[in-house]
Amino acid sequence: MKRIDIDEAIRLHNKWRRQFLNAFAGGSYADMPLSEHRSCTLGATFAACRCTAGTPEIPASLHALHDRFHDLANEVVELSQNGLGDSADLLLPELNEVEHQLVAALDELREQLPA
Repeated sequence: MKRIDIDEAIRLHNKWRRQFLNAFAGGSYADMPLSEHRSCTLGATFAACRCTAGTPEIPASLHALHDRFHDLANEVVELSQNGLGDSADLLLPELNEVEHQLVAALDELREQLPA
Protein backbone atom coordinates (compact mmCIF):
# COMPACT_ATOMS: atom_id res chain seq x y z
CA MET A 1 0.00 0.00 0.00
CA LYS A 2 1.34 3.48 -0.77
CA ARG A 3 2.34 5.84 1.99
CA ILE A 4 -0.03 8.36 3.50
CA ASP A 5 -0.74 11.55 1.53
CA ILE A 6 -0.50 14.14 4.32
CA ASP A 7 -2.25 16.95 2.46
CA GLU A 8 -5.14 14.68 1.52
CA ALA A 9 -5.35 13.33 5.07
CA ILE A 10 -5.60 16.87 6.46
CA ARG A 11 -8.15 17.88 3.84
CA LEU A 12 -10.36 14.86 4.47
CA HIS A 13 -10.27 15.21 8.24
CA ASN A 14 -11.06 18.93 8.05
CA LYS A 15 -14.00 18.05 5.79
CA TRP A 16 -15.22 15.49 8.37
CA ARG A 17 -14.90 18.08 11.16
CA ARG A 18 -16.80 20.73 9.19
CA GLN A 19 -19.60 18.29 8.40
CA PHE A 20 -19.75 17.25 12.04
CA LEU A 21 -19.91 20.86 13.25
CA ASN A 22 -22.56 21.70 10.63
CA ALA A 23 -24.65 18.76 11.83
CA PHE A 24 -24.36 20.13 15.36
CA ALA A 25 -25.12 23.75 14.41
CA GLY A 26 -27.89 25.26 16.45
CA GLY A 27 -27.09 23.20 19.55
CA SER A 28 -28.97 20.11 18.45
CA TYR A 29 -27.13 17.21 16.90
CA ALA A 30 -28.59 16.02 13.61
CA ASP A 31 -27.98 12.35 12.82
CA MET A 32 -25.58 11.80 10.00
CA PRO A 33 -23.53 8.80 8.91
CA LEU A 34 -20.31 10.70 9.65
CA SER A 35 -21.01 10.66 13.38
CA GLU A 36 -19.21 7.38 13.92
CA HIS A 37 -15.45 7.17 14.29
CA ARG A 38 -15.20 4.45 11.65
CA SER A 39 -16.71 6.79 9.05
CA CYS A 40 -13.74 9.13 9.31
CA THR A 41 -11.54 8.78 6.26
CA LEU A 42 -8.38 9.65 8.19
CA GLY A 43 -9.01 6.71 10.50
CA ALA A 44 -9.49 4.49 7.46
CA THR A 45 -6.26 5.86 5.96
CA PHE A 46 -4.37 5.09 9.17
CA ALA A 47 -5.76 1.56 9.20
CA ALA A 48 -4.81 0.98 5.56
CA CYS A 49 -1.38 2.63 5.66
CA ARG A 50 1.52 0.27 5.22
CA CYS A 51 4.64 2.39 5.40
CA THR A 52 7.34 1.58 2.89
CA ALA A 53 10.97 1.00 3.82
CA GLY A 54 12.57 4.20 5.06
CA THR A 55 9.22 5.85 5.73
CA PRO A 56 8.38 6.52 9.38
CA GLU A 57 5.36 4.77 10.80
CA ILE A 58 2.42 6.82 12.00
CA PRO A 59 3.37 7.76 15.58
CA ALA A 60 1.26 6.58 18.50
CA SER A 61 0.86 10.22 19.54
CA LEU A 62 -0.87 10.95 16.22
CA HIS A 63 -3.23 8.02 16.72
CA ALA A 64 -3.91 9.29 20.26
CA LEU A 65 -4.79 12.79 19.02
CA HIS A 66 -7.09 11.33 16.39
CA ASP A 67 -8.76 9.10 18.97
CA ARG A 68 -9.14 12.08 21.35
CA PHE A 69 -10.79 14.11 18.60
CA HIS A 70 -13.37 11.40 18.03
CA ASP A 71 -13.86 10.78 21.75
CA LEU A 72 -14.76 14.46 22.08
CA ALA A 73 -17.03 14.29 19.03
CA ASN A 74 -18.82 11.28 20.51
CA GLU A 75 -19.21 13.12 23.81
CA VAL A 76 -20.72 16.10 21.96
CA VAL A 77 -23.23 13.73 20.33
CA GLU A 78 -24.12 12.02 23.62
CA LEU A 79 -24.61 15.28 25.49
CA SER A 80 -26.73 16.70 22.69
CA GLN A 81 -28.88 13.59 22.43
CA ASN A 82 -29.44 13.72 26.19
CA GLY A 83 -30.73 17.28 26.02
CA LEU A 84 -27.48 18.85 27.23
CA GLY A 85 -26.70 20.95 24.17
CA ASP A 86 -25.23 23.75 26.29
CA SER A 87 -22.72 21.33 27.81
CA ALA A 88 -21.94 19.97 24.35
CA ASP A 89 -21.26 23.53 23.15
CA LEU A 90 -18.57 23.86 25.81
CA LEU A 91 -16.62 20.98 24.24
CA LEU A 92 -16.46 22.53 20.77
CA PRO A 93 -13.43 24.76 21.48
CA GLU A 94 -11.51 21.72 22.79
CA LEU A 95 -12.58 19.75 19.73
CA ASN A 96 -11.18 22.48 17.49
CA GLU A 97 -7.96 22.67 19.52
CA VAL A 98 -7.40 18.92 19.20
CA GLU A 99 -8.00 19.24 15.44
CA HIS A 100 -5.30 21.92 15.25
CA GLN A 101 -2.92 19.66 17.21
CA LEU A 102 -3.75 16.80 14.86
CA VAL A 103 -2.94 18.91 11.79
CA ALA A 104 0.32 20.06 13.42
CA ALA A 105 1.25 16.42 14.09
CA LEU A 106 0.48 15.53 10.47
CA ASP A 107 2.66 18.44 9.33
CA GLU A 108 5.45 17.11 11.56
CA LEU A 109 5.05 13.65 10.04
CA ARG A 110 5.29 15.22 6.56
CA GLU A 111 8.71 16.63 7.47
CA GLN A 112 9.92 13.13 8.34
CA LEU A 113 8.87 11.63 5.03
CA PRO A 114 11.47 11.19 2.32
CA ALA A 115 11.10 13.52 -0.66
